[in-house]
Order: sequence, then C-alpha cells, then structure tokens
Amino acid sequence: MAHPVDVHVGKRIRHRRWLAGMTQQQLAESVGIKFQQIQKYETGANRVSASRLWDIAAAMNVAVGFFFEGIDAEAQVDQPLAAGPADLLGDKEALDLVRSYYAMPENQRRRLFDLARVLSDVA
Repeated sequence: MAHPVDVHVGKRIRHRRWLAGMTQQQLAESVGIKFQQIQKYETGANRVSASRLWDIAAAMNVAVGFFFEGIDAEAQVDQPLAAGPADLLGDKEALDLVRSYYAMPENQRRRLFDLARVLSDVA
C-alpha cells in the first residue's frame, strides 16, 4: 500500500503538470526518465527521490515545497471544504476549468466570476 505522503506528492505532481498543460511524456523527457515512471509517481505507486523531485520542480517552475502544500489539510477528510469532489486537485475537469479561467483576459474573468457567484447563490 502506498504511503499517504507519496500519494499526496504524486497528486501535486499531476496537478501542476495539468495546470502547465504538460503531458506525462513531456515532463518525463524534461527530467530524463520514461513516462511510465511519471505515471507511477502520480499514483503514489513509486516514491519520488529527493533529487528527482528537485528535477521535477525545476521542469515545472515551482519550488520543491509546492509538492507538500496542503498535506496537513488532506488528513482532515471528515471536514470537506465544499460540496464538490473531495479531491479537487485530482479532478481533471476542475483543473481544466482553472486553466481556462486564467487564460481569459482579466475583465472577462471578473465577469465570469461574478456570474458563478450569482449562480451558486441561486442553487
């Protein structure tokens, strides 16, 4: 069974890769490994060594600490933040939505945000 820290780090790798619009193959090539290894890291099946995590962080332009953010909050499974998926970072649709949102010009983002708030108040 995978260690919870390995699973969390893997989810964060996948999250950042999706936000960056990278494929597993692209990340693997930039780090110098096979894409299957990235798959194993992302599922928590294989642990990521410190040096490999350093390389992955550099390839995705984040600090190594990014992969450990929220690890304490994940332990509080009984306290969901909202009525959405328990693992928002693992939800590809949510990450695609966030990526698309930030690709918009600022004025359109503001209008979409206001619309979403109104719609969520009505529901």
